[in-house]
Amino acid sequence: MASTGERGPGPTVATRTGVLPVAKTPRPPAGQGRRNTQRVAVIIPAKDEAQRIASTVRAARAIPHVDLVLVVDDGSTDDTQHVARDAGAVVVRHSHNRGKAAAMETGAAVVAMRDADGRAPRLLLFVDGDLGDTAVNTAPLVAPVREGVADLAIALLPRQTGAGGRGIVVGTARRAIQHLTGWSPTQPLSGMRCLTREAFEAATPLAHGWGVETGMTIDLLRAGYVAVEVPCDLKHRASTNDLKGQVHRAAQYRDVILAVNARRVRGAVAAVRGIGRDHARS
Repeated sequence: MASTGERGPGPTVATRTGVLPVAKTPRPPAGQGRRNTQRVAVIIPAKDEAQRIASTVRAARAIPHVDLVLVVDDGSTDDTQHVARDAGAVVVRHSHNRGKAAAMETGAAVVAMRDADGRAPRLLLFVDGDLGDTAVNTAPLVAPVREGVADLAIALLPRQTGAGGRGIVVGTARRAIQHLTGWSPTQPLSGMRCLTREAFEAATPLAHGWGVETGMTIDLLRAGYVAVEVPCDLKHRASTNDLKGQVHRAAQYRDVILAVNARRVRGAVAAVRGIGRDHARS
């Protein structure tokens, strides 16, 4: 695993290779033979990904412990839903585009309905629809969450060919997360994430638009959940430096700032309430 982050000292467990954090989410009881039988659901928010969604779905189905691949078609105007279904995914569809956060929440809700009574809730592995065959390489995100080392595992991607930008949005998100939680992630905007059901519910409602990852990280670390970053050899459609790419990064910056400011206000309100309670007791 790559860099490990947690808020405060937190509980730790000694290992032969050092000290690893312990997830806040309780580990499910082992099944027969003391084996971990917890399953994983892959959730793929997608819009107009007909060209890549089939290979992404097939690769996701090959990830160990995955028994459900769910595509949330977020108002596509192409054949994304049909191609995904033909590739073996369960598909739900928004009649119009509602944004990534809404697609993630829809996906998690559908998985919850499919979780069996008496079994541990599935882990949620969020995968972008444009990863294609490399989606299988998100598999390393599962282990730290499934083994109780972390509540949230975030993919560290190699530099993408053709990627534009100067790191302004990434730097803004990183500094905000560090200021509000004490942890400085390498890739705060990475959308490939595996987390427990408990952690996901603690992060809802999710931040709007492209601020979803930044908001989720801040909310979970503030609540005492443990996050790790894990290198994954993934390739996706990179945002270029043309006008379309610049517009995309501007929208990212806007949404990250909105998510961060909302959490700053929330933190300030909580602090004021805490002071009020202290005065009331004195």
